[in-house]
Amino acid sequence: MKEKLKWLSPALVATALVGAVYCLLKYESDYLWKAQELNLFLDTPLYLKELSVKSGWLLAWLGSYFTEFFYKPWLGVATLVGWWLLLMAVAGRTFHVPLKWAVVLLVPVAALLVTDVDLGYWLYYLKLRGHFFAAAIGTTLAVAAVWIFRLLPSRLFLRPAFMVVSTALLYPLAGFYGLLATLLMGVLAWRLDDMRLKDRLATTAIALLCIGIVPLAYYNYVFCETSIENIYWTALPLFTIDKEYPVYYLPYGVLVLSLIVIAALYGSHRETAVRKPIVWLACQVVLTALLVYGVSLGWYRDNNFHKELTMQHLMDQLDWEGMRQEAASLNDEPTRAIVMMKNLALFRLGRQGDTMYNYKTGAKACDAPFPVSMVEVIGVPLYYHYGQYNFGYRWCMEDGVEYGWRVHNLKYVSRCMLVSGEPRIARKYLALLKHTRYYREWATQYERLADPKVLKASTEFAPILHLTQSTDQLISDNTLVEMFLMHQFASNVSNDTLFQEQAVYSALWTKDIATFWQCFFRYAQSHIGKSMPIHLQEAAYLYGQLEKNVDTSKMPFDKSVVQTYNEFMQTARQYSNLSEEQMGQMMYPRFGHTFYYEYYFIRNQKLY
Repeated sequence: MKEKLKWLSPALVATALVGAVYCLLKYESDYLWKAQELNLFLDTPLYLKELSVKSGWLLAWLGSYFTEFFYKPWLGVATLVGWWLLLMAVAGRTFHVPLKWAVVLLVPVAALLVTDVDLGYWLYYLKLRGHFFAAAIGTTLAVAAVWIFRLLPSRLFLRPAFMVVSTALLYPLAGFYGLLATLLMGVLAWRLDDMRLKDRLATTAIALLCIGIVPLAYYNYVFCETSIENIYWTALPLFTIDKEYPVYYLPYGVLVLSLIVIAALYGSHRETAVRKPIVWLACQVVLTALLVYGVSLGWYRDNNFHKELTMQHLMDQLDWEGMRQEAASLNDEPTRAIVMMKNLALFRLGRQGDTMYNYKTGAKACDAPFPVSMVEVIGVPLYYHYGQYNFGYRWCMEDGVEYGWRVHNLKYVSRCMLVSGEPRIARKYLALLKHTRYYREWATQYERLADPKVLKASTEFAPILHLTQSTDQLISDNTLVEMFLMHQFASNVSNDTLFQEQAVYSALWTKDIATFWQCFFRYAQSHIGKSMPIHLQEAAYLYGQLEKNVDTSKMPFDKSVVQTYNEFMQTARQYSNLSEEQMGQMMYPRFGHTFYYEYYFIRNQKLY
């Protein structure tokens, strides 16, 4: 019986890991895809040289390498779990954790999992390269160093000497995790039977000196690029935008504390007998349940965030119908990024004028405690697909300087340069993508588009070329992507029919009557003999009723347009005793799909 019970703990560990894999693949596939898009690993000596100027460069290099595998989420998750298993095996050996208590080793693994799934919109702002693997690799290296420390004999002062060498070697390679190894050695020294009191005191003193002095020495003589306030935290992410957000360091605190406790308990489990199986069993189950509960609390869950990621993934594949379906399946109030991606998809499908308001609309704020800018989330793809290649290129360059170059930046800066007619510059960035694992073929395909004739015939680029403007303007978007794009189209004149189509839809967004009529008549003149989209009819009829500057009496409005307007106004009068918010809620089920509702009830859109 007792022999069978000892396998319960490994069974709980296996079950927990399988559950983590299931949740990652089922709910976070697009999140992991985006993680590798916001990552870059190049198989060039220059790339390694670039990383080696900062402490923790080995973790950045290895972390970026393994993050590439998230291109295929199942492979990336399998690799990540492999590192967790290696960490558990090394920690078990290092700290003599018996098999019957293997579930204890899940604590640092749970903390590592939370560091990857609690990010939310931090995903776009992290400057630490290889974040998704760095902590797992760094912790494994730290524990492995402690293992070597334990195996060394206590005589001849070998352990303290190794501690000094380990700190000096691991700090430049693993940053904070090299110091963590030293700290754990200092703790473990008090649990090893073959060390005397004076040896333990000396070891602890040397550990503290190493932790304090080694980072300062490297800062002064080697890694001068690191700011002095961060020298003890290199290889950890910096959760700072407008201010610091220390709550995101909580899982790292749990990670460090759990390892200290495990080290402090070294040797306390030498008695392998299970004297009270029921108590032992309860401890195992309760600890596992607490870990599951803790991970679920730390796991970032927001429908809009994940919807944005899914739509971005589909946009990258030019799957406009898939994007439309994602927007149609949304039940919550969407962010403006979702609304804009939905409108882009409808525009490319040719359905914007008839179905634009058939989907949930709104301006829900991003679920983040810090300010989120749309230009960081979806700005570059929107600028590119709407023909504003200069702004797409500009933000790619700014992000490259601020966060380091990523696959995402290289892909879009190449596309923008192809649109702008500068294939030589595009080839430069495509050449870099050829040094990645999964984007070599992509880069080769886009190199063929350097020929202008091939580019114009491309299903991806042909519509974009219609939206470009040849006039060079020195202006700023003030990071307000939506407002900038809408006013750019609505205020510019073009003979291109596709441009005019986007201009009149942008005029709807502005709700400026004079601007709408200018765009409307240009659109109507270039679409003589074609049916007028329903939403444009609704706007023309509404504005004709509001102002008498334009005679709409002879315009061939559909009967449904006029009938819906009359019903809308009649219903509004019935609810006149309600507040605007209450009236909007009451009228949405019946009129939410019309421009009438958009004009009167969609206000104060949160531009970010």
